[in-house]
Amino acid sequence: MRQILAVAAGLVVLAASACSAPTPPRTAALPATPTGPATLPAPTGAYPVGTTALYLKDASRPDPWNLDVDARELKVTLWYPTKQRDGKRAPYMTPKESELAMRRYGIADVPDDTLSKTRTNAIEDAEPTGRRLPLVVLSPGFTNPMSTLTSLAEDLASRGYVVAGIDHTYESYATAFPDGRVAECLACDSDTDPGFGTGVVQGRAADVSFVLDQLPSKWDGSDRIDRSRIAMAGQSIGGAGSVAAMLRDSRVRAGIDMDGTTYARIPKSGLSRPFMFLGSPQHAPSGGDTSWERDWKLLTGWKRWIVLSGAEHQSFTDGPLLAGALGISPVSGVLPAARSAELTRTYVAAFLDQHLKSKRQPLLEGPSSRHPEVTFCPATCGPPTGRPRS
Repeated sequence: MRQILAVAAGLVVLAASACSAPTPPRTAALPATPTGPATLPAPTGAYPVGTTALYLKDASRPDPWNLDVDARELKVTLWYPTKQRDGKRAPYMTPKESELAMRRYGIADVPDDTLSKTRTNAIEDAEPTGRRLPLVVLSPGFTNPMSTLTSLAEDLASRGYVVAGIDHTYESYATAFPDGRVAECLACDSDTDPGFGTGVVQGRAADVSFVLDQLPSKWDGSDRIDRSRIAMAGQSIGGAGSVAAMLRDSRVRAGIDMDGTTYARIPKSGLSRPFMFLGSPQHAPSGGDTSWERDWKLLTGWKRWIVLSGAEHQSFTDGPLLAGALGISPVSGVLPAARSAELTRTYVAAFLDQHLKSKRQPLLEGPSSRHPEVTFCPATCGPPTGRPRS
């Protein structure tokens, strides 16, 4: 029943907190007629966007989930600015990935390949442009493929960033490799084990460090990256992974956690690099998750804690943007899909512009009449709405 309610809310992907069960929405939506293929909103920056995929193998460590594999394999999707405006648009996911995702989400009466028909904005294998571009690593929520952060990735690339999105193998419902193999979610069988969240974020931090090591030799456009300007952002446990990656790897200069319970413990000496929490009301003070309150005290550098009224856990992903294609009606009281995408893009870009491009952002200094859904915590947060997240 929870799964059905979560889909009815337009959340589409069912990772709730970092790895806990989803919180039912305030009001269940009624099924609607599918609208046809979803179209991601156009990027807002000045550049067209290119994209390409890398497949990397870390022979220095075994896979943490597949005991039969002695090396960690990763798919990394890159988005970047280009001058090319015409060409083949990159697929959102493969038909097989869509089929497996639809099966796990429990969505019926819609063709299995529906998600693979989502229209993206990035041109496949376009030539990159620019020089000394800052790099942003993106990490998705548990069970979510990297494709669920495509709208954010495309927008950042259009603003002059290189974005490296990591599919953490065996932690999502499906990751397709070029030889035809599809890695399913082996980690899903362990998500109730003690210490699971801590183990996942440490593994993701190792994935991030490996990707940063490999980019110079594995991507022809890597000479365009300014490796002194690297940040990381993630949703759910991917956001929690931002903390773990910053603690592990000093190359990550700044981080963003979008609605993820944190697991990596910040030392008493604190974390002095810039960090931003961006979340739903469940992550307001006394909203049911105390990890942000705990870590807020240990963030000793520039920091922000921002809550979006009406947001749900998947509001920071493409999930709500895909709801119409799946025949899901909007839910009363939940931030509309287009608005949640706009706010997420705006505040993530503002943070990165300030800390990777040294461009002061008044938007991050306090409430804005143009963004009334945004509350700066902890001082001005009101009481949370909805049920506390488990």
